[in-house]
Amino acid sequence: MQSEWIREESEKLKSKNYEVEGAVEDLIQTICSYQLDQHVEPISAEEIQKLSKYYNWSMYQALLHATKYSLNQMKERICGRRNMPKQILKPFFEVDVQLDGDTCILKPTLEEVQSAINRAASHVLKSTKNVQNWNQKDQPEDQREPFYDWIAKDKEIVKVILLLTGSIQGTKNNVNKFLESFEKFNWLWKKKIDKELADFNKKEPQLEDFEGKLSAFVESEDEVNLIMIHHQIGALSLKTNNVKTGLQKWIVLWKDAYAKDLLKKAQTNIDKLTEEIKHIKLKIEKPAKDIDSLGNVMHALDEIRKKQSTI
Repeated sequence: MQSEWIREESEKLKSKNYEVEGAVEDLIQTICSYQLDQHVEPISAEEIQKLSKYYNWSMYQALLHATKYSLNQMKERICGRRNMPKQILKPFFEVDVQLDGDTCILKPTLEEVQSAINRAASHVLKSTKNVQNWNQKDQPEDQREPFYDWIAKDKEIVKVILLLTGSIQGTKNNVNKFLESFEKFNWLWKKKIDKELADFNKKEPQLEDFEGKLSAFVESEDEVNLIMIHHQIGALSLKTNNVKTGLQKWIVLWKDAYAKDLLKKAQTNIDKLTEEIKHIKLKIEKPAKDIDSLGNVMHALDEIRKKQSTI
């Protein structure tokens, strides 16, 4: 879309260039055909050539200025102004931070962003490739020299182009540091849930141990929720919605695994306790006919007191 728009605007420049060149030729023809007083010296061919070169040079300067302005505007939006080091740039590119397998990546990548900048700068510069220099109407159109050949050699143009082609490199270190900040969550995928749960159960955990684990998962979830959905680095706006969603899904997997295991253990303990209560109930409900049967009842009541301390 961008290249198509520049192509259309380039055709307009080409047309306007023909119009201006034609207008200057008409002006020269009008001047040359004007009847001068015989005491006035006729206009020399050298002066006529000077007039044509003046407007030819003015056209070149206009195209050069427009190209410089466009490239400098790009440079300021991407790199900022040199005399304003603390300037806060408005984001020029939106980039998604995503969780791809076990790595945080950018979509598009920094290389793709840089490639887009390079293409944009190239299209701006090449917009003058179809705008032909003057006084070449006697040559075939495909052999005429364009203004582009002059503009592309301008030192300031070359300087800005070189700066733009490496503009993202300056933000690369900061972007990498930001991506590295997600490495504290890499245990979510580097550790195996089943193995960690098995090792945890070998220690015969109590309810408090499960509560500690589940609380740690909730803390990690809260930490993920606190991550800003937009993080600006230079002209890049890093969107973290996708990576936050990915991390939250991993945390849910860990929480569910431990919660299901706790539920399973609780159900087993309840079933066991129910059976024990039935067994004790049978002992208590037996009538105490003698000292031995009374001793059994007292023993059953003692079991109930012990169970109360573990329930």
